[in-house]
Amino acid sequence: MYDHILVPTDGSTTAESAVDQAVDLASKYDAVVHALYVIDVDATSYSLGTEQVDRLRQGHLDEMPEVKADADEATGYVADAAAKHGLTVEEHVTAGEPARAIRKFVEDNDIDLVVMGSHGRSGLSRVVLGSVTEKVLRRTRLPVLVVDVHGEQKAEVQ
Repeated sequence: MYDHILVPTDGSTTAESAVDQAVDLASKYDAVVHALYVIDVDATSYSLGTEQVDRLRQGHLDEMPEVKADADEATGYVADAAAKHGLTVEEHVTAGEPARAIRKFVEDNDIDLVVMGSHGRSGLSRVVLGSVTEKVLRRTRLPVLVVDVHGEQKAEVQ
């Protein structure tokens, strides 16, 4: 049923709460877990110069150790959790607008299920869902399992 499960992560507690659900499902279906960290270039452009943002968009993370460390930590958390269960894990990092980058990843990588936290690091949470999660739910045509900060399933939409 599920061969490839995507876990988008920003390293937040909420994103990490989705990992257990993703790993549990991946174990049941012997699925590959894909951990995706999206560098939000719009959010980072306020603190970085144009040249640095262009480097991020081109994938030159090695030139930006702080950003690379954040990405490695976030995807590494997912990879460690999945590896403890003997699952195949692939870590991915990209730059762009998060919801759009997640949708593109889904389309380009034969993903069967997205498991993500209800809110990210934005600090501004909506009443029900964070904006990235809401956009992914509305614009993705495959099942999305949304997990709240307490690790409880909140919604499953297809």
